[in-house]
Amino acid sequence: MSMLIKNMTFKAGQTLTVVGVVKPDPKHFEVNIGPSEDRIALHFNPRFNSCGDINTIVCNSFEGGRWREEKRERRFPFYQGQEFKIAIKFTPSEFVVTLPCDSTFHFPNRIGAGTYSVMSFDGDARIRSIEIM
Repeated sequence: MSMLIKNMTFKAGQTLTVVGVVKPDPKHFEVNIGPSEDRIALHFNPRFNSCGDINTIVCNSFEGGRWREEKRERRFPFYQGQEFKIAIKFTPSEFVVTLPCDSTFHFPNRIGAGTYSVMSFDGDARIRSIEIM
């Protein structure tokens, strides 16, 4: 199930909180944040068993028609059928992602914008709520 949100306002200094439920027999799901559908500042992609990765979170950015260097996180606190909550704090220089296990990791704001207006969700998770504060 895909979901696309346009014309939102996600500004540096704010935190996006996403609550969802992992579907049965998941392969992966993704959260994308950027200035447009073809420019992604943060691609957050927990992979249960996808693209040769097992229980790995892959983050990246997409600009100019190509993916940049991936950043991988080995902590994997996502389980099929279970609810999860992730918080993404947006600063001018980076995204600080807090995982369901309360650990955090950092991903650079490579595009460098101070506001992002497009968010999309795809894959094997059902999104229950989204909040920007």
